[in-house]
Amino acid sequence: METVSENACFGGVQGVYTHKSEACSCDMTFGLFLPAEAKDGPVPVLWYLSGLTCTHENAMTKAGAQGWAAEQGIALCFPDTSPRGEGVANDEAFDLGQGAGFYVNATQDPWKPNFRMWDYIADELPRVLTANFAIDETRQAITGHSMGGHGALTLAMSLPGRFTSVSAFSPISNPTQSDWGRKQFAAYLGDNESQWAAHDASILMRERGFDGPVLVDTGTQDQFIDLLRPEAFAAACAEKRQQATLRMQPGYDHSYFFVSSFMEDHISFHAEALYAG
Repeated sequence: METVSENACFGGVQGVYTHKSEACSCDMTFGLFLPAEAKDGPVPVLWYLSGLTCTHENAMTKAGAQGWAAEQGIALCFPDTSPRGEGVANDEAFDLGQGAGFYVNATQDPWKPNFRMWDYIADELPRVLTANFAIDETRQAITGHSMGGHGALTLAMSLPGRFTSVSAFSPISNPTQSDWGRKQFAAYLGDNESQWAAHDASILMRERGFDGPVLVDTGTQDQFIDLLRPEAFAAACAEKRQQATLRMQPGYDHSYFFVSSFMEDHISFHAEALYAG
């Protein structure tokens, strides 16, 4: 692992690091904010998964999360959204290829050699963090925006016991029934739609639910709301009788102005769960 940069931030350190990823067969970059408490021992961690076209940097610089995390003594991890590099498959479209990993393990060419973001987020990067930083692996929570909200919800429901809480900002909630999902799942996972269900938050909610609190915010003026399908996830939560707070925020769109407006709420929500008991 190599250090790209480290900057003092709200009494802690905002770092950027690169490492050779076995899961993605390329160099990967991630951001990690460590609060001041990490100097004295392991701290809880909140994962933030970003959306289409993003790198590790978008949320790290735009979400306004570090100040609130510092108040709660929580680390923040900002992974990249896909493998990258000259030898990594790509597509001219913004919603496929590099910057659009969709947090799945691709099984189809030309994507399968590198596009294994599920394994990277679920297994490899957590091992990197706990081996190199003062991170308490027994206290983890997860959130994300748009495609990252999809990733946060599906990982949380598929890895029981890993995360104390899950939240999302304008998540892609029902990708098997949306052009933000069907296109990518067909490319990465193939035409057998039965393989797609494991990565659809609304289907997973009906089948499994989540053993903990859920918080989802979506803006009423989100320009992509028809692709996000928040109503499908709300219906699934109601059917499962899931402990969940699902909010439609009047006037807000899909941007980081929206995300930063409610970041304090989300970090406080996760802090309560991470420090409970």
